[in-house]
Amino acid sequence: MTYSPPERDIRFLLHEVFRLPEEWQAIPALSDFTGDVVDAVIQEGGRVAAEVLSPLNRIADTEGCSWKNGVVTTPKGFREGFAAFVEGGWLGLSGNPAFDGQGMPKTLGCLVEEMFWAANPSLYLYGTLSVGSALCIDSHGTAEQKLMYLPRLYSGEWTGTMCLTESHAGTDLGIIRTRAEPRADGTYGITGTKIFITSGEHDLAGNIIHLCLARLPDSPAGTKGISLFIVPKFMHDASGKLGARNTAFSGSIEHKMGIHGSATNVMNFDNATGYLIGAANAGLACMFTMMNYERLSVGLQGLGAGEAAWQFASAYAKDRLQGRATTGPQRPDAPADPLLVHPDVRRMLLTIRAFTEAGRAFAVLVGRELDRAKHGEDKQAQVFSELLTPIAKAFLTDRGFDSAVLAQQTYGGHGYIAEWGVEQLVRDVRIAQIYEGTNGIQAMDFIGRKVLRDGGATLEAFVAQMRQDDIHPCYEAACVEAEARLFRVTQGLVIRSRDDVNLPGAVATDYLELAALTFYARLWARMAKVAEGTDLAEQKAATAAFFFARLLPKTYALERFIEATSEVVMGVGTDQL
Repeated sequence: MTYSPPERDIRFLLHEVFRLPEEWQAIPALSDFTGDVVDAVIQEGGRVAAEVLSPLNRIADTEGCSWKNGVVTTPKGFREGFAAFVEGGWLGLSGNPAFDGQGMPKTLGCLVEEMFWAANPSLYLYGTLSVGSALCIDSHGTAEQKLMYLPRLYSGEWTGTMCLTESHAGTDLGIIRTRAEPRADGTYGITGTKIFITSGEHDLAGNIIHLCLARLPDSPAGTKGISLFIVPKFMHDASGKLGARNTAFSGSIEHKMGIHGSATNVMNFDNATGYLIGAANAGLACMFTMMNYERLSVGLQGLGAGEAAWQFASAYAKDRLQGRATTGPQRPDAPADPLLVHPDVRRMLLTIRAFTEAGRAFAVLVGRELDRAKHGEDKQAQVFSELLTPIAKAFLTDRGFDSAVLAQQTYGGHGYIAEWGVEQLVRDVRIAQIYEGTNGIQAMDFIGRKVLRDGGATLEAFVAQMRQDDIHPCYEAACVEAEARLFRVTQGLVIRSRDDVNLPGAVATDYLELAALTFYARLWARMAKVAEGTDLAEQKAATAAFFFARLLPKTYALERFIEATSEVVMGVGTDQL
């Protein structure tokens, strides 16, 4: 199956739904990104995804990475593919122009990333960790650190990692044991073992820059005592010339369910030389700059999987002859009709399309808020981006996995066979619901830190902003009803959680889904309105009708789920679990 970039839908969102090139003309830092420039970036990004990344996706799965004596070899063609990919400057797309980044809007970066994720998630993982590392260094590094690392990370000459997890401390970073001993020369000796380190060792770049969390001597307990360090694979001088190997080595690579072309390492730091980034004991706050980027990026992985699932399943359903339509043969000249004649097959395809296209619009929405916050110094936009990030990570990846499974189901027995490629899609995207904070953690962050903390005020303000857009009148009542339900449930949780401390955690996943479906409703109503009179009118109208009739009604059930007390979850004896 060949991946085809969804350029028409991307242009629809950029130019017609959100009209972003027009908005950017009023922002000095973004005024160069006219409609023509934006279209050229999307077209070239799509070409790279389809012609460079996608052809290597199958071999990424079948060959995978190999490890021998601390050396990791990536699959055949990866080195050439990565070189061709970084040659275009794609890792520096939204990077700081002062250090050779291209300074493009984050919104544009989101849409390009989706295509890269859809084409080859294993190969793009080497890139996305570098982008996140650069963002962290740009936000918290010294002038010297920025000058040393940013141009090399943007160019792909060096790549980056994020070293958080330890075997005894998954998400609970407050109990990490990796330590950092100060040295007389101002460096630090980093000692400890990290697990699940994506791109921790590989053969694609000349150096690897590890961003590693560790504890200084006598640091406070818990998360307040964590610092962040830059630990290069190879030492380097002030000009960037590489020298001796640092004592940071891969102890092994993990044997995983999917994304086999991505090397996931156990990293051993043995008094490795590290450089403090940011303030001492403020490492977690620094790292969250990278983590929040990666959470949005992983959400885009789910979105890319949804697009790939659509393309796989739609093409197969049109070609595969199986059974007859209930209304009579549609292809009397053939032994059977295409799968598309069957209502349940159409249900699966429309579900994939409805969630994927709304998810793309939601990703643009998040990117827009990030751009407004960064370039317009809009504090409200920053708050909105923080509100939406856990939804972007969790809901996009949940629906991406669901879409991959629906695509597999469309294939029937062939979906379980490796040669068709769809079972790889299922395995590859499954990790997106887990890494960068499991989706349950995202849901708890959303309900606790982003909604209940201010009594739902930010949530209501965001919905009020969405209501400023014109939507299709057919769906106005449904949107208002869904929003009223969301507000009603929110205020109920504000009151009930005062006496039931376990309630937010017990209903968090349901509540995040309720919010996401409510936001998606207004996005679909907006897209249906804007598409009128265009070449997308019929398709958008049909998919919007399906969303409102078959997907949005789940909010009724979600409200009932959330009405339950935490006792139905927490009251079960431990001996019964």
